[in-house]
Amino acid sequence: MQPGLLLVNLGSPASPTTRDVKQYLQTFLSDPSVVEMPKALWQPLLRGVILPMRAWRSATFYRDSWLASGSPLIVNSRAIQRLVQAQLPTWDVQLAMTYGKPAIDTTLMAMHNRGDTQLVVLPLFPQYTQSTHAGIKRQAAATGLPFEFITHFYDEPVYQDLLADQIQMSYDRHHYDAIVISYHSIPTAMVRHGDPYQAQCQATTQAMLDRLSPAAQAKVVTAYQSKFGPMPWLKPYLKNELMQLVEMGKRNVLVATPSFVVDCLETIEEDYVQNYQTFKACGGDRFDLVPPMNDDPTFSQLLATLAKRQLEAVVNG
Repeated sequence: MQPGLLLVNLGSPASPTTRDVKQYLQTFLSDPSVVEMPKALWQPLLRGVILPMRAWRSATFYRDSWLASGSPLIVNSRAIQRLVQAQLPTWDVQLAMTYGKPAIDTTLMAMHNRGDTQLVVLPLFPQYTQSTHAGIKRQAAATGLPFEFITHFYDEPVYQDLLADQIQMSYDRHHYDAIVISYHSIPTAMVRHGDPYQAQCQATTQAMLDRLSPAAQAKVVTAYQSKFGPMPWLKPYLKNELMQLVEMGKRNVLVATPSFVVDCLETIEEDYVQNYQTFKACGGDRFDLVPPMNDDPTFSQLLATLAKRQLEAVVNG
């Protein structure tokens, strides 16, 4: 008899081969929480156009970032899991992925069968959005098991302090002309339909501004990255913002990515390679990235605290 904590991240292909990347993208992009287009319109486009064109290209990106021990997202998430388990020695702390393996449903059932009587599901996304959280909650609910669900932690003072400290320390090492706070973008239609993600991103940025030095505060701009498909997503797009900064004479840039808690394809390939190359090609000089939380012990301690607090609230509620 023990409580169980399931940490959930987005997922990864089983390998960086075109076949496995195609299977992963098909599962991911078939989730109605991610793409809201009617299935009858979306699936022929996905299977007939997008996957044949995108899978091989994405596979090259995964191959470039793949570690000897596997997918960077899963390897780094496993490191967090181990640290949180050390913080919660009487709990059963496991890791699952929304898409791919280990799967949410089978992991939760295994935890239940081991005697985990109180289950907490904690998505590793600071800000809530339908496109990440709805699929997690739906898959967990499909098991029929009771569980507590933590919807966000962007407003936790410990998280905000840690984020601001990381940015300030990076900023203090060099004389940057701009600090770009870059969040994963989502379709603007989701925001119009009531998704709180943009408001929570703005609140995250404001919390950091309140904690940064005046010199750093004056150089902060917000952008969004990782747009997919033809529909409008939240702007300004990071790549365009970087080009515009260079045009304004701001050639030394620091980028922070608060919506990513671990290094993954978006930080390693999209930012360190693609956006870096765009920035340099436009005439930029210095391009640095503030590392995500990864295996920071303070971050893992926060996750453990969130789980304990969630169960305490149930007991006391």
